[in-house]
Formats: sequence, C-alpha cells, structure tokens
Amino acid sequence: MYKSLLVILFSYTLVFSQSYEFYSSIGKFNNAGSLYITANGIICVSDFGKDEIVMLDTLGNNLKSFGGYGWDENSFDDPSDVFADPLTIYVADKNNHSIKRFDKNLNYVSSLYKRESENAEEQFGYPISCATSNMGDLYIIDSENYRIMKFDIFGNYVFSFGGLDAGVFQLENPLQLAISSANIIYVIDGSDIVIFDQYGNGISRFSLNTKIKSVRILFDKLVVCTEEGIYYSDLRSQESKLNKIIVESLELKKIVSALLFNNKLYILLNESILVFTKIN
Repeated sequence: MYKSLLVILFSYTLVFSQSYEFYSSIGKFNNAGSLYITANGIICVSDFGKDEIVMLDTLGNNLKSFGGYGWDENSFDDPSDVFADPLTIYVADKNNHSIKRFDKNLNYVSSLYKRESENAEEQFGYPISCATSNMGDLYIIDSENYRIMKFDIFGNYVFSFGGLDAGVFQLENPLQLAISSANIIYVIDGSDIVIFDQYGNGISRFSLNTKIKSVRILFDKLVVCTEEGIYYSDLRSQESKLNKIIVESLELKKIVSALLFNNKLYILLNESILVFTKIN
C-alpha cells in the first residue's frame, strides 16, 4: 500500500502556468552542457567546448574558469555534469571515468575513481551525472552499466540500483539525476522521469512523451527541460503538478538546462545563460 500511495503522489499532471519575460544575458561559453546554482548564488557551468568549469555570480561576473583538456587532477575530458553546494563542487568527468571534488574556490580536493577497483560491484565507467543528498551521500549515473550508484560521504560504495534487476524501474538510457531535500532521486531515462527513494527502491516513473534534456532541483523546485518546453514543480506542495513555464521568443531546441533561483529563471544555452523574471 505504501508504494501505491507514492505512485499516486508522483503521477504528475501537466498544467499551464507562469509566464516569464527576458531580463538579461550573462556568461560566454564555447559549448555549455550543465548548470547548477548554489544556495548562496554562485553559478557553475560545465563547458564541453573548453573542458572547463566556469563560475559566475548572478550578475554575470566571471569569478573563475578552471580546467582544460587532460587527465590530471586539474583538467577534464568531457565534464558532463556539475553539482554544487556552498562549500563543494562536484564534476562528472566522463571520459576520465571519475567524479572530481573541488572546494568552493575550485581548488582540487579529491577524485572518486573505481574503474580498476578489485571490487567489481563498485566499478563504474563514463559517469555522466552526479549529485549529493542532504545526508552527504553521492549518487552518480554509471552510463557504462546503465545504473545509479551510491557512495557514502567517505567515498565508500554502498549499492547500485536501476539496473537489470529493477523490473519496471530498469534504466535504459539514464542521462541526468537530481535529488530533493527528502532524498528522493529523479532520473531522466529517455522520455521518462524515473523516481527512486534513497534506498534505491523504485517509486514511480512517468513519461512526458518527448525527449527530456535536463532535470534540476534547487530549494525543492524541480525544473524539467524537454524538446517541447520547460516545466517546474514545487516538491513541497501536496499537489503533484508539472507547471509549464512560458518564455517568449526563445527556440526550445536551443535550451540545454534551466533552474529557478530567487524568483528568476536561468536558462542555459550552449553559448550563454538567459535570465528571465516572472510576469505577475
């Protein structure tokens, strides 16, 4: 019965809702691929084109650019995803098969690399997304094995889920994940969002019937970008609705990712970030 209630809870209904108007354009990137904003307003962008992580403030001032192509601790080979809190920045360094951890100033701290581990269960390759829970656990998408892996705060392997034994919650093409304050994990799988609890149990999956590009959560505001639109849901609300965000004069196919922060909508394109304000 518990699972049945959760399935109902996360059976989203699409509704039309808020409109946003253009406010400003910030940042300049070669080929941006991922966006996150910390609670204290630092914007982190992974730039595929330069194999860099770029830090901006919300006014668009470039605080720091870091990286470049390579294999050592200070470089990347396809930084597929970036996740950050006020103290730590995590980068899914795809072709280096690692999750790299940096402090708030982008000073290198450590790497999680398990490709050559003696424990076959904890080996992963080509990680393409990562995020931490409020318990400090790190979740990553192991794109080589089409599953989610969980590591504790010390980098110890805990378990994996979403694999061949997951039944209807098996992941076929996981792309990106995001975690709510209740430690619920949302995973893009083609045109579906698949939802798991922190123990790897499948809760629900629902389809948007179109390719999903990005899923991000900040302050429990879930933002989903698809080829047909941008949607958000307040995860603290008892109503499970995906509200469509309407932005004028913007080609949807150009959108890479988006986040809501301090009543503004930040939309990542390959070359810049567009900032929109809500129309009252």
